[in-house]
Order: sequence, then C-alpha cells, then structure tokens
Amino acid sequence: MRIAFAYDVAYPWHIGGIEAIDYREARELAKDHDVHFYTMRWPGMRARQAKDGILYHTFHNVSQEKLYRHGRRSVREAVAYAFGLFRMFGKRFDVVITDQFPMLHLPILRLYCLLSRAKLIVQVAEVWDRRYWTSYLGRFGGIAHAFSRLAIRGADYYIANSSETSDALEAIGINPNRITVFSPVIDSEELKEARSRFKGSNYKKVMFSGRFIKEKRIDKLLDAVAIASKKEPAMRATIIGKGPEQARIERIIHDKRLANNVTLSGFYRKKGDFYREIMESSVMLHMSEREGLGIVAIESIALGTPVLLPDYSPMPREVKEMCMVVKEKEIPAMLVKMVRSGEKASFIKNVHNLDTFSTLRIRDVFSHIFSRIDAHGKVHKG
Repeated sequence: MRIAFAYDVAYPWHIGGIEAIDYREARELAKDHDVHFYTMRWPGMRARQAKDGILYHTFHNVSQEKLYRHGRRSVREAVAYAFGLFRMFGKRFDVVITDQFPMLHLPILRLYCLLSRAKLIVQVAEVWDRRYWTSYLGRFGGIAHAFSRLAIRGADYYIANSSETSDALEAIGINPNRITVFSPVIDSEELKEARSRFKGSNYKKVMFSGRFIKEKRIDKLLDAVAIASKKEPAMRATIIGKGPEQARIERIIHDKRLANNVTLSGFYRKKGDFYREIMESSVMLHMSEREGLGIVAIESIALGTPVLLPDYSPMPREVKEMCMVVKEKEIPAMLVKMVRSGEKASFIKNVHNLDTFSTLRIRDVFSHIFSRIDAHGKVHKG
C-alpha cells in the first residue's frame, strides 16, 4: 500500500518520545509498503529526502524556537503546518496516519481522505478536557475544546497509547471497535546493544529527561533534590532536555545553591549515549502533572533503572504498575533510600508489562488494523 504519515515534527531532526514512535512505525511499515512522511522542514532537512526507506516531503521552515511561543505550542506554526498539507491533494495514498495534535490539521486530512477514499488513522496520546484546554489557552480554551472534540471524531480508526487514553476516547463517544491500544517504545536491538556496552556504575545519581515546560514540574523535582541532597551529599542529579522553562530552571538551581549537585544537559543525539546515562543513574524521577505515556520511564525500567513517581502522576496504570509511587512529600526520603540501596532491581515491579511496548509488534499490529477497515471505511469486530 501507499501510506502517508502526516506529523509536524520528525525524528531525529526533532527529539521527542512521540516523534521516536512515529519514526519507528514508519521505518517498520516501509519494509512492506511505500511510505511517505509529510512534515515541516526542520534544520538539516531538504525539501525531499529519503531515509530508512521513508520518503520525506518537507515544507515551511521551522525551528525549536518557532514551535513554542510563551511556553505553549505556536498557533501560527500549527496553521502553517495544516495548510501545508494541501500539497498531499492530487497524490494517491491508501492510508494516512497522523497524531491528534496540533488539531488544526485534522479537518484537512479528513477532507483529503473523503476525496481520495483513503483511510485516516489518528494516533492519540492524550485527550484533554475543557479545564485543561482553558488552563493551556486561557479564554480561547473553550473554543479549542469544542473544536478538538469535533476534529478528532473524523477518523476511521484510532491508536491509543494506553488504556487510560482508550477509556478517554470512549468517554467522548468513539466506538471502542475503532480503537487499538499500542505504543511501540522499546527497541529490543537498541536496548541489547546498550546493555552490552555498559560496564557498571556506582553513581548516586537522580535523572530526569523531558521537555522543559511547566507541566513537567521540574521546579518540584529540584525541591526534592535539594532536600534529599542534605541527607545524602554525594547525590547528583542530571536533567536532560530543552524548552521554554530553561531560564527559570537555571535560576532555581542558582537560588537553591544546587550548582554542584545538578547538571543540565540538552537532548542526546545518539540513543546509545542517552541509554548509558540512564543505566548510570540510580533512579529516574518524574514529577510531571501531564504525561500521555511516559516513554522515558518505560525505557528506564527496560534498562534496569527504577522510576519514582508522585501519586498524582497521570502516567497510565500499565506504566505506574512498574514504578515506585509515593506521596509527593515522601519523594525526598525515597530518593535517599534508592540512591543508597545499590539494588536497583528491588525497586522495579511487574516487568512483564514491558511486552506491551515492544517495537517487534509494529508490523503485526498495523496489519491487524488494516485488515479491520474494509473498502467502505467500516470496522470489523474482533
């Protein structure tokens, strides 16, 4: 088949968990199908280029700085991306696969599919309610919430990244027969290679990796590290990422006199280097109040480094079941316990849950989805 992936960001030109999933799916499907990828033109990309069997079509120059404005996704860039997708019209695809964000592109893709009789598959990581939209966009949140409910209903099929996301889709009226729960984030070959190169470590290190945005609550992470390091002076923390909150994070580190305990690092370009950083850490700490899946948490557990979460964490139950989950006020004491232990495996539970996230299932899962959608767009049960 001819398959079009439509995403405004593309891995590895833009580093992120969802982007990595999209890339892995496109790469695997390209082994059996003709795969095209429509995206904005990130630094280092050409108008048309091939990589790993995927043909990339790029438009509208964008950068990390342009993608976010005032700590939020830029509406201007979302509009530019959405209208750029009109270049798909006149080309023939059997299936279009996209993400639900930034939302404005969904009606355009739906129109394309109606005209070309292609099937639209939307991958969903989060379903925001009206309250969250309002907190994100202020007075325009109500409009955005209403638009998102209408826009997301236009797909032929949905891939939810977790059971919680699937439940949320059903709650807004999506037929459960049109939903598959799948999120391929664990690459067995990459993990095996990373482990073979790792020589061990005695570092008492806390780690975090993610976008520097308010929802990640990195300020709360620094609060916990500041308290814990007083009881365990040898403790160090590495915070990996980039984003609009960086200046504020640097100020907090200075104000709390954590310069000797905390290291800030940009995202790693090589996955192997990132995995080594995880394996050298005693614990991965995530204080985020917004998390669609928690990909780095899953990768961390797969590499043998436990994950510590506050009990309000929105990570889905299949991830939380593998982690240490405590009340927020208990985080500093638990950090001290975990970095002193030296027995990381004792803090990891239900490792069999990792099978849910294997990239080895990509081709079988998509073959199953394709077989369930008939020529009229109806979905077969089972």
